[in-house]
Amino acid sequence: MTKDNPEKSALNVQKGIDQPSQVNPLLSAGLQKFKKVKPTVDDFYQGILNHERSMLGRAITLIESSLSEDAEIARQLINRCLPHSGNSIRLGITGVPGAGKSTFIESFGLNLIEKGHKVAVLAIDPSSTRTKGSILGDKTRMEALSTNNSAFIRPSASSGTLGGVARATREAVILCEAAGFDIIVIETVGVGQSETAVSQIVDFFLLLMLAGGGDELQGIKRGIMEMADLIVINKADGDNIKKADLSKRDFENALHLFPALLNGWTPKVLTASALYNKGLADVWATIEEFILLTKENGYFKKLRNEQSLGILKEGIEQGLTSGFFNSQTIKPLIKQYEQQILNAEINPYEAAQLLLSTYIEELKKR
Repeated sequence: MTKDNPEKSALNVQKGIDQPSQVNPLLSAGLQKFKKVKPTVDDFYQGILNHERSMLGRAITLIESSLSEDAEIARQLINRCLPHSGNSIRLGITGVPGAGKSTFIESFGLNLIEKGHKVAVLAIDPSSTRTKGSILGDKTRMEALSTNNSAFIRPSASSGTLGGVARATREAVILCEAAGFDIIVIETVGVGQSETAVSQIVDFFLLLMLAGGGDELQGIKRGIMEMADLIVINKADGDNIKKADLSKRDFENALHLFPALLNGWTPKVLTASALYNKGLADVWATIEEFILLTKENGYFKKLRNEQSLGILKEGIEQGLTSGFFNSQTIKPLIKQYEQQILNAEINPYEAAQLLLSTYIEELKKR
């Protein structure tokens, strides 16, 4: 090493080779082309009317979104699709655990497709109260139906919504009808005390039961049975046929104790085997009989009108709730009052009243 040329020192670190970019510059220039562009309202609308199942699925994802920027697009899309809706038969199907709802819906749906119908299944899965997650496994349980071009299966999480349906189920029905599906099946989360909301969405309510599982009449709430237009004892095959017939008589006797329905329909009880495709034709014949009767006596239209009024009330409630909790004035106050409640400085009733009063005053200033 010399003073005049320090680079000749053995201790001097030589400059390394510059590392190339991990992404090919020719490729990175074109990456923007592969980014999924968010469809416009027109894109969604035209895709739905053209019976594009992928676009229908994305549209349902849009209306289920809790993002504020998606809410306005969803509202516009629903308004445009409404004139093309209302021409389907809406079926609600629920049942006890293990009754074979998925197998029944798949076999039933395939039979309807053979008759020339297009079937959409909106399957509602319960969400975990701890993790907020949901399995959403109905497409794997209905493999043959999900791959049929005349069918559409959409699993959705209940996300804490009571009533056995998801928050945007009503809107999803409208989109499916606009896409040309004339049979809409809503598979609910299962029998429970909060299952009654499904009756405010569908035209016909089917209750799926299982024979040989103990005292069936005690295993289900009376309110669910009163809603049922048809009770089907599934898995009536093999050694279970006699048990199914016995359960059928038990349910028929129980239904006679209920008051007569306002629509003039007498609920029926049938046995079926979805696994062996037995009795499903009778189920569809009963549904057709019900639809014909209620259309003739005007109850079908009356029920649809009541459902429209229910949408009005629900829309107002959702709008007020969303506006309240998204208010920039209310958000910090909620945190403040929550802490005061925990510190026993204020009771929850008083805090709720103060928050509502503050929100009302905010609305007056707008």
